[in-house]
Amino acid sequence: MRRSSSVPRTYLFDCNSLFLAQYCTVVVFVTVNAGKSLKGIGVYFILSLFQKVSSASPTVAVNQNTEEKKKENEGVNRHRNDLQCEPSFIEDRLKLYEALKKEHDALLAYRASNQSKPIKIILTDGKMAEGESWKTTPYQLAAGISQVLASNAVIAKVNGELWDLDRPLEGDCALELLMFDNEEAKAVYWHSSAHILGEAMEGYFGGCLCYGPPIENGFYYDMYIEDRGVSSTEFPLLENHCKNIIKEKQAFERLEVKKEILLDMFKYNKFKCRILNEKVNTPTTTIYRCGPLIDLCRGPHVRHTGKIKALKIFKNSSTYWEGKSDMETLQRIYGISFPDNKMMKEWEKFQEEARNRDHRKIGKEQELFFFHDLSPGSCFFLPRGAFLYNTLVDFIREEYHRRNFTEVVSPNIFNSKLWEVSGHWQHYSENMFSFEIEKETFALKPMNCPGHCLMFAHRPRSWREMPLRLADFGVLHRNELSGTLSGLTRVRRFQQDDAHIFCTIEQIEEEIKGCLDFLKSVYAVFGFTFQLHLSTRPENYLGELEIWDHAEKQLQNSLNNFGEQWHLNPGDGAFYGPKIDIKIKDAIGRYHQCATIQLDFQLPIRFNLTYVGKDGDDKKRPVIIHRAILGSVERMIAILAENYGGKWPFWLSPRQVMVVPVGPTSEEYAWQVCGEFFEAGFMSDVDLDQSCTLNKKIRNAQLAQYNFILVVGEKEKANNAVNVRTRDNKVHGEISVSSAIEKLRKFKSSHIPNAEEEF
Repeated sequence: MRRSSSVPRTYLFDCNSLFLAQYCTVVVFVTVNAGKSLKGIGVYFILSLFQKVSSASPTVAVNQNTEEKKKENEGVNRHRNDLQCEPSFIEDRLKLYEALKKEHDALLAYRASNQSKPIKIILTDGKMAEGESWKTTPYQLAAGISQVLASNAVIAKVNGELWDLDRPLEGDCALELLMFDNEEAKAVYWHSSAHILGEAMEGYFGGCLCYGPPIENGFYYDMYIEDRGVSSTEFPLLENHCKNIIKEKQAFERLEVKKEILLDMFKYNKFKCRILNEKVNTPTTTIYRCGPLIDLCRGPHVRHTGKIKALKIFKNSSTYWEGKSDMETLQRIYGISFPDNKMMKEWEKFQEEARNRDHRKIGKEQELFFFHDLSPGSCFFLPRGAFLYNTLVDFIREEYHRRNFTEVVSPNIFNSKLWEVSGHWQHYSENMFSFEIEKETFALKPMNCPGHCLMFAHRPRSWREMPLRLADFGVLHRNELSGTLSGLTRVRRFQQDDAHIFCTIEQIEEEIKGCLDFLKSVYAVFGFTFQLHLSTRPENYLGELEIWDHAEKQLQNSLNNFGEQWHLNPGDGAFYGPKIDIKIKDAIGRYHQCATIQLDFQLPIRFNLTYVGKDGDDKKRPVIIHRAILGSVERMIAILAENYGGKWPFWLSPRQVMVVPVGPTSEEYAWQVCGEFFEAGFMSDVDLDQSCTLNKKIRNAQLAQYNFILVVGEKEKANNAVNVRTRDNKVHGEISVSSAIEKLRKFKSSHIPNAEEEF
């Protein structure tokens, strides 16, 4: 078993067929320094003597050993089909790579000896360092400052571009060294970890690797494996393989290679060939190597695999190639990694907390909602869940009234001609539910904006009507793949607090300010903090540069005047307009994007929307601002459930009041009190279970997350009162029914987050 690799490898060969000594098992480990003949082969024999050093019978010892060996072999045989010699394409791929690497090294040596010149490097602190082009690397500069700095650096940034630490600098530059706490560095770290996982998967499964990107919390790798899936029972074996790769400290090597050569290198993998043919539109592209793995990759990466100190595989799923249901089914394996074990333990603790807060778990326990296979991706909201849903919508409606938004109701079904005009049919039709009626194609709407454009255009408009703020809670449908559906966070049927503001270009700044004030007010009620990101003109933008510049300037002015810190994402806007992305932070530190503030210059053109300006020009073009605060109401309920851990604030709670009678003689009065609170608009219940003691009833109500428990007996009946305590067992004592109702009304209308403490 030979490798064209300079990296020593260790293999465990199955010795099941060997003749074993009566009292020992022989396991052979072979270390191969591949690509260099078989130099350095070491054969280690581990003799595990099973005979007890005692007066026990040798026959008994042998019998025990036989049984243990039988169990061990059963475990090995379960994976015999997978622990094969590595696929032949790996050796062919390595041979071609070694030839290319030799050429690359020769070119680099030539440049270092013939083209090198002194360069100046500006460091983060403003100090100047000196180096030589094609020789000096970021790692060398870091080590010259501090070995600790060099060891902790994940990746470099050269003139704003991410750069491998061992890649020579090519000229004068500004240099940054990024640590794991930097978001870009974290993405690089997890990307490198994905390559480690890919190497392990390739050696274990022998399939075709597809995509292996970093994601928000970790990484994954997709692989095509014919006629088999992946089981979580295989995670430990994969993790051990990953740990061996990490121990070997395999260097990440970068090569730039011609496309036609790469098509030959990856001819065994139709998915990599598709990427090259469909995604790569340049004569050359880059590949990265670690150990035997060579992969199409822009990079950059950490210096070597040993930089990954803690790695865990925690989930797998199946998916389709590029998310298309008519394409091949792939196996996706997820992982997470960190620079130290302490961070991994913190992550595991966080995951446990997140599982306890899972909205699907809370929804089931509190009888809020459920899903059914007969309508996948469409939620059934039970009475208490519907109360919660409607309370959120009513909350936004109140804000609409205060902020001069006009609510409209628009159709659910539109002819495909509408979507052709808007552009969605060309770019989004596969995500839409469409059908034929009388030989015409119709579709359920996935968004409201084209319908609102028809509303704007149905009669002549004047500058006096601007800004026109149209809000819509219409039902939307998107044809999400069944494999991607996930509770309330990824559904097919949903509603948004969707609104579109039609305004003049001069009004953008003031309208954006209003949108920012709106979201700040709403998120303050929920207790969310948030981040703001301004995404500006991309390279493929449409429209006039002057309009883009003016709009971006107004967005910046609005953000500056808003007073909250914001970040710039240059070139990350949509092709039809710049946008502000808002991410909220929940109680356990996770970020979620819900709110949207998006400028759109293209829909008004596509729908030929015009208004009469002050100067009488009837061809003035409005700007559309797409905005939502909650986003999907369903998704916001999921986020809120997990943020509160099921302990809903009083105004939003599906269980606000529980009336508990002291005994049977107080039940009639308990019913009366419950009815009064219900008539006052509260979610109230009464516990008449005579099999439970008073203390048990109170405890049950607290565990069910009723905000207030009202205990009533003969004394309270005589005084037309209730004895109030909270779900956290704070006792407020006796108060009249009318006073209690009045207090709770105030708490509800003011959306106070801590009504139990304020009572």
